[in-house]
Amino acid sequence: MSPANMAAQAGQDLALIRQRKPLVHNITNLVVMNFTANALLAAGASPVMAHAHEEVEEMVSLAGALVLNIGTLTPHWVQSMEIAGRKANQLKIPVILDPVGAGATRLRTQSALRLLEQVKISVVRGNASEVLSLARSGGGTKGVDSIHGVDEAVEAAGVLARELGTVIAITGQRDLVTDGQNLWRVANGHVLMSYVTGMGCAATAMMGAFLAVQPDPVAAAVGGLCFLGLAGQRAAQASRGPGSFRAAFTDELMAVKPEELTAGALIETS
Repeated sequence: MSPANMAAQAGQDLALIRQRKPLVHNITNLVVMNFTANALLAAGASPVMAHAHEEVEEMVSLAGALVLNIGTLTPHWVQSMEIAGRKANQLKIPVILDPVGAGATRLRTQSALRLLEQVKISVVRGNASEVLSLARSGGGTKGVDSIHGVDEAVEAAGVLARELGTVIAITGQRDLVTDGQNLWRVANGHVLMSYVTGMGCAATAMMGAFLAVQPDPVAAAVGGLCFLGLAGQRAAQASRGPGSFRAAFTDELMAVKPEELTAGALIETS
């Protein structure tokens, strides 16, 4: 698919999200739960945050996509992720994993690898250090922040995508998406996005919304990143700093029109 066709697909998928309002089941972290839910609502999707063992199978059965985020993980929550993930696989519901802080501690790295072994994941979204740690390439993280640039993880991302049969999305100054064969870069975004907690988690959740309407995980990942980045660019024009940016960003997620996403998507392939 050419960059122009990918941009057109992103616009079409945003229109479908707003038409269908897919339920996106999030098993996510306490730091970003409210921000993530509001971002999905503003985009047009319907978020739900459900973590209990007793209900995750039933909840995911109603969803268009499942988002797994280990940001404030506990062993109990990871078990819920496994239960929900296996049920989603049975029902052919796409699953996206955000391995927050993988490489920082043994618990985080092992939990992310365990989920990759137990659940078929459509997209893994992380920063460069997280992806490097999952590829067992000696990566490290500074808390949940990346100490590596996106380009440092290109080779590892391709290997990991091929080994797992999944799509890897690395977010940074210029985002990267690969299925192990093809590589896409997204240049949408603004530096203020790096000053708002949970922006990467919001990117993961937004990919979940796109996955709920788009069967191609590459197109869903690229489309979600373009949409989030374009909203960030527009929000920055009306912001004085991170506080006002966060509010303006949510507004722009609702304001961006499908045709504006198609026209404004900054996509390259190689």
